[in-house]
Amino acid sequence: MIPFRSAFLLAFALAATPAAAQSQPRAVVELFTSQGCSSCPPADALLSELAKDPDIIALTMPVDYWDYIGWKDTLALHGHSMRQKAYADRRADHKVFTPQAIVDGVVAVKGSDKPALQRALLERGAAPRGLPVALKLERAGENLEIEASPAAVPPEGAEFWACPVARSKTVAIGRGENGGRSVTYSNVVRGWVKIGRWDGSSSRLHIKLASLEREDADAVVILLQAGSPAAPGPILGAATFPLK
Repeated sequence: MIPFRSAFLLAFALAATPAAAQSQPRAVVELFTSQGCSSCPPADALLSELAKDPDIIALTMPVDYWDYIGWKDTLALHGHSMRQKAYADRRADHKVFTPQAIVDGVVAVKGSDKPALQRALLERGAAPRGLPVALKLERAGENLEIEASPAAVPPEGAEFWACPVARSKTVAIGRGENGGRSVTYSNVVRGWVKIGRWDGSSSRLHIKLASLEREDADAVVILLQAGSPAAPGPILGAATFPLK
């Protein structure tokens, strides 16, 4: 589809028991997609393919800015549209379109362009240990505890976010450019919950598991990201944990 202007993955790498999970993935991929976008299904399928790689956390970010052309995306969050635009505002190209993939909050590529996405993953995964901050997740009663390794804080600061996700969701699209198709989406983000700021020290935070309950959500992704929602920077750490 044409760019919108003003008008692989969550392969849940679990520890031996469901009570704890530790992850230091090589990269995080965010796919901005829409059920009303005829060029998006190949990108959605590519993300599902990448979801089999335990070294990558990939997230589906359904946007709402194509809803007016005949089909209202049933999974879209307006915040995803705002997040994509905030990313674009920080890049020289300022491009916002679907399907668009953002790797580690830094590199933007066409979401269905497998070679370009692979190059971006290789570029971002060049560091010896993947993302610079290791996160460990563990359940403690009614809380999810997050432990972060120490590292240098970027000039713009960094924040912890929790994203409840639906690991697999199939949608029968009734109208619009994909009318009559059924599309399966992987690791669909169903909400955003801010946990707190990070000062670069070895940290231990917690969040109530009840605050992560969302329709269809069966896991949560914890992101440590530089910047803020209005000006998102590089993703510094990420991990996953099952909710069901």
